[in-house]
Amino acid sequence: MGLGLRAEFAEALLALGPEASGVRWLEVSPENVTGRGGHSVKTFRACAERWPVVTHGLSVNLGGTDPLDASYLASLAEFVREVGSPWHSEHVCFSAVGARELLDLLPIPFTCESLDNTRRRARLVRQALPVPFAVENISWYAQPGARELSEVEFLRELVLGEDLGLLLDVNNVYVNARNHGFDAWDMLSRLPLERVVQLHVAGHRVERLGFRIDTHGEPVCDEVFALLRRTLERVGPVPVLLERDHDIPPLEVLLAEVSRLSKLYQDVCGGAP
Repeated sequence: MGLGLRAEFAEALLALGPEASGVRWLEVSPENVTGRGGHSVKTFRACAERWPVVTHGLSVNLGGTDPLDASYLASLAEFVREVGSPWHSEHVCFSAVGARELLDLLPIPFTCESLDNTRRRARLVRQALPVPFAVENISWYAQPGARELSEVEFLRELVLGEDLGLLLDVNNVYVNARNHGFDAWDMLSRLPLERVVQLHVAGHRVERLGFRIDTHGEPVCDEVFALLRRTLERVGPVPVLLERDHDIPPLEVLLAEVSRLSKLYQDVCGGAP
């Protein structure tokens, strides 16, 4: 079972180590490490010596229209190679205009024009990386413009058309299904599940009238656990990662959630998660 590495608990996790913590691998966003120094980077380097690392980015901006930053892609490729990540993933989203980061993962239109643009940009990223490239489905609260494609059609065309992996975020599917009134499993079953290289689960907040906000700041709910079980039964033994980015609890609380996920994984797939 994997855990997204955060500065809030990195030292405590390092003190425990892989066996005592039950965490078998770590996910790291290169933006949190590259170009930085100091104690936090030193702690990351120490963690990377003890755990396998998988990279998951925030800045490529696959849905954007500005030219991709070749120097950034080169530094990203160098970092991915350095840490030995088996693949690199990014979100299918719009996240920047020019040099201005929007600090959010915004939805892109489900149109043929947008799909062509996203495919072209994903192709360039894939060609720049020394490892396979995977894309992640996001949570979204409104869609810009009129749709020409469903989310499933968009993701299928992107993943299969550009020979990409799929980082399937089970929580994001659940949040979108509850907010927009569709069946989560129906969507999951129509995705190219044979391309799944990794699964994400996280917690979300329930607002008034039941609206869900994908915060990564709460425990994983029982419904997402159930959807994860069903997904693993379909896709088989792929790595599962717990994300927690906000309102981070004491490490022992996180590790209890990791343990629960590990037990579910072993029950469905057998072996080590």
